[in-house]
Amino acid sequence: MSHLDKLFHPLTDFISLAEIEEKEVISYYYEGICPKTGIILKLPRTNLAEKIALNLYHQLKEINFYTVKGKMLGILIAKDNQGKIGVIKAFSGLLNSQKEVNGWVSQISSNSVIALAENLTIKQLDNIKNEILTLKNLSINQEYLQLNIEYESQWQELKVIHNERKKVRDKKRIVYVNSLQNHEFIIVLVTEFLFKLSQKSRDSIFYYQLLLENNLDKKLYNLQQESRKDDWERRNFKHKWQEKLNPLKQVINQNSLKIQQLKSQRKELSKQLQAQMQTAYTITNFKGDSLSVGKLFNKTFIPTGTGDCCAPKLLHYAATNHLQPLAMAEFWWGENSPDGEKIEGNFYPACEERCQPLMGFLLSGLPTFTPFDTQESIPIIYEDDWLLVVNKPSGLLSVSGRGRENFDSVISRFREISKDNRNYYITTVHRLDQDTSGILILAKTKECYVNLSRQFAQRQVKKIYEAVLDGLISTSEGMINLPLWSNPLTRPRQEVNYDYGKPSVTHFQVMGIENGHTRLQLKPITGRTHQLRIHCLEGLGIAIKGDRLYGKLEDNKIRLHLHAREINFSHPQTQQSLSLKTLTPF
Repeated sequence: MSHLDKLFHPLTDFISLAEIEEKEVISYYYEGICPKTGIILKLPRTNLAEKIALNLYHQLKEINFYTVKGKMLGILIAKDNQGKIGVIKAFSGLLNSQKEVNGWVSQISSNSVIALAENLTIKQLDNIKNEILTLKNLSINQEYLQLNIEYESQWQELKVIHNERKKVRDKKRIVYVNSLQNHEFIIVLVTEFLFKLSQKSRDSIFYYQLLLENNLDKKLYNLQQESRKDDWERRNFKHKWQEKLNPLKQVINQNSLKIQQLKSQRKELSKQLQAQMQTAYTITNFKGDSLSVGKLFNKTFIPTGTGDCCAPKLLHYAATNHLQPLAMAEFWWGENSPDGEKIEGNFYPACEERCQPLMGFLLSGLPTFTPFDTQESIPIIYEDDWLLVVNKPSGLLSVSGRGRENFDSVISRFREISKDNRNYYITTVHRLDQDTSGILILAKTKECYVNLSRQFAQRQVKKIYEAVLDGLISTSEGMINLPLWSNPLTRPRQEVNYDYGKPSVTHFQVMGIENGHTRLQLKPITGRTHQLRIHCLEGLGIAIKGDRLYGKLEDNKIRLHLHAREINFSHPQTQQSLSLKTLTPF
C-alpha cells in the first residue's frame, strides 16, 4: 500500500452512500488573492464536507481521542488522477505531542540541513523551558513562602498585643495627668488658706507638691519604659525573622535573575527559530510553484506555527500528490479557547494571522469556482449608490449566525456575489426575524450606515407590518404597551416583565376577518426583539399564525404570517423622504 493510499480515505469511512448523493450546498468559501493575477480564488466548504468533519469529530469522541489543549482539525475532499474521490485529514501543530500520526497528513517537509538546525534550536528551547520550570519549582520557593506566611501571621498577632498595651498606657497617662491637676487645685486652696500660718506649714505644703510631681514623673517614666520594651520586642522579632528569611530571599532573587536571563535567551532563540522557519517551510500550489513561507509573507517576522495549520497542510499535500480539492472544512477539537471564541465541534474559517496570507498562493492552479447567483432568490426593491433595499423571504436570516446551519443569510449572499469588487461595502442597518419576511435595508457605505442607524435610534423610521392572527379579537384598533425583557434563562424567547422590561409600544388595526383568522396592520413605535409576536400573544391574547416559538403550531409547513410591508425614511444622501412598499405574500 502506497503512502497516498494510507492517507486517502474513502468517503464511506465517514458518511453513508445516501448522504453522498445528497445535493451539495455551499456554506462558506476559503479564499485568497492570487499573488500573480490578483484574481480572488475560492475553495468551498459544503454540507458534505461538514458532515464528514462532524462524523470524524464523533468518531474521535467515541475512541476518547485525547488532546490537552484545543486545536483545529480539518478534512479535504479531493479527487485523484483516476477520478476517485476521497478524504484526507490534518491537525494544526502537534497532536498529543506528536508531529506524525498514522492516517493524518504529516507536517510540511523542510530542507534537511535547516530542519536539523531547527530541531537543535527546539531542543535548546525545551532545555531552557525545563530549566525555568525547575527553578520555579525549587523547594526553597515553597519554604520561603510558608515562612513568610508564618512571619506575617505572627507579626500581625504581635501588633495586636502591642496595640492593646498602648491603649492601656494611654488611659493611664490620662488618669495620672488628671490626678496631678486635682491635687494641684487642692494645694492652691490650702496654700491660700494657710498663707498666714508659719513658714514651716508653707514648707510642708510645698514639699507635698514636690512629692506628687515626682511620683507622677516616675509613673510616666515607667509607661515610657513599657513603650520602649514593646519597641525593642518588635525590632528583635523582625531581626530574628530576617535571619531566617534573608538567606532564602537572596537565593530566590538569584534564581529570579537567572530565570530572566533564561527568558531573554529563549526570546533570542525563538527569533532565530522564526528565521529558520521562514526558509525551512516551502509550500507548493496547484500550478507547481513552490515558495518559502517567509517569501509568501514578505515580512521579517511571521506568526509562530505558520505552515503547521490544517489548511496549508491539506492543500500542500494535495498539490504535491496530484489531488484536486473539491471542498474543505475545519473544526475546533479539545478544550474551548480561553476567550470563548473557539467552541469544540464548531466550524471556523481560515485563521487571519497564519492561514489567510497563504491561501491565495495555495489555491493557485485550481479551477475557478463560480458562486451561485443569489439575486433572484432575494428580490431587490430599491437600489442606488448608497442603498440596497430587498424583500427578504421568510426562513432566511438577515445576518449570519454561529455554525454552518446559520451561515446562509441576506448579508452573506450579497457579499458573496460582490466579492470580486474589493471596495465593496455592504451591511444591514436593521434586522428582521428569520421567519419574518419583508423590507430590509442594507447600506453600501459606512456614512450611509451611520446615518440610517441614527434614524432608527431616534425612531424617525416609520414601519408598517401585516400579520394574520390564529383567531379572532374583539377590538378593531388600539395600542399595546407592554415592556419586554430577554430572560437569559429562556432565550431566545422574550417575555413581558414590568420590573426589567424595556418600553415597547405597538399600534394595531384590524384589516379584516378571514376563515376564523384576523388580519392586522401593525405599526411598531419601538423595535424590540419579537415585539410584534409578543404583543399579539400577550396584548391581544392570540398568537400570529405560523409562530413556532410562541404559538401552537400543528403544521410545521405553515410559515410565520408576519410581513414588513412598508417603510418610510429619509434618504441618507439626498435627505428626501423615501417610501417603499411590497405585496404581502400570504
